[in-house]
Amino acid sequence: MNSLVFLLLLALKSVPNCFAVTHTLNYFHTVSSGVPNFPEFVAVVMVDDVHISHYDSNTRRTQPRQEWMENVNADDPQYWEGETGNFMGAHQAYKARIEILKPRFNQTGAGVHTYQLMYGCEWDDETDEINGFNQYGYDAEDFISFKLKEEIWVAAKREAEITKRKCDQNRANTDYLKSYYTQICIKWLQKFVDYGRSSLMRTELPSVSLLQKEPSSPVTCMATGFYPDGATLSWRRGEEELHEEVEPGEILPNPDGTFQMSAALDLSSVPPEDWSSYKCVFQLSGGQEVPTSLDRKRNRTNWEVWVVFSPPENPSITTAIVGVAVAVLVLVLGAIAGFIVYRQKKGKCPRAEGHPEVKEPLKPAA
Repeated sequence: MNSLVFLLLLALKSVPNCFAVTHTLNYFHTVSSGVPNFPEFVAVVMVDDVHISHYDSNTRRTQPRQEWMENVNADDPQYWEGETGNFMGAHQAYKARIEILKPRFNQTGAGVHTYQLMYGCEWDDETDEINGFNQYGYDAEDFISFKLKEEIWVAAKREAEITKRKCDQNRANTDYLKSYYTQICIKWLQKFVDYGRSSLMRTELPSVSLLQKEPSSPVTCMATGFYPDGATLSWRRGEEELHEEVEPGEILPNPDGTFQMSAALDLSSVPPEDWSSYKCVFQLSGGQEVPTSLDRKRNRTNWEVWVVFSPPENPSITTAIVGVAVAVLVLVLGAIAGFIVYRQKKGKCPRAEGHPEVKEPLKPAA
């Protein structure tokens, strides 16, 4: 099960971050073998890091995860049935692919194995710039990927070189992928953004807390509950932004669809009387700054956690304490939402099956 969690974390790190005006449509597929009490095949679809639909081999149904996704029925009454058919076909193809790749990697017997695919597109609604991405992996490691702008395949493993050669020779498949990522995928992304505009385009400011475990520990600024994920969190002394003394954290998802991030400040060389000149500053992309001043008020009865919060004049911001255990749990839960999968046929270029609107997959090179 530890290897499964590793895969989930890898999947999460593979998802591109996007700012408020850059929208993304991501498809994550995973087929696994030898993992007890877990669906053999999982497919997750996300728009702007929001989980919009889900399929797994236990339920054998594609289901919406947002109420506004019901609007797709007006544009395509067969959408959900079509997605289910695509995922069922991909499931069987991926199972076969694992058995084909095992000898390439000198693997025998059973054991835990995964075959993964992450693909999708992004669109800047201000500049209309678009891009696409397509990445395959095997057993938690990169296998091969398609670079849309260069129109080339990149093998990440020696065992993928034969697949790269097949793909490079299959110009028809490359042309299809270019068309899919620049037209079909973008069309669906724009539809989904329109369906969920009131939710996807909202902004939420965070609760901000300052935490210190021990008198000699760094002070961690924790901002949680913000949306979207295009944000910065910094420490300043007066108006000077600090870098060397600061250890920034990654932006992580919360279970409710919002985000959290942290930044730790080393104050070991700073006299206590100078602490009041420091502040933590949160800012959404293009939004107002949310400063939280550091002062010497502490809960001296418990050095595990102490909190000081100086909010701006915004009634929506409240104080919250988020512990490390919660952050780890959120990381795993968020990663599960991004559980990835990949697919291909024996020594051949990855085919187009599984993509929306693809009823007849392109034939791979011989």
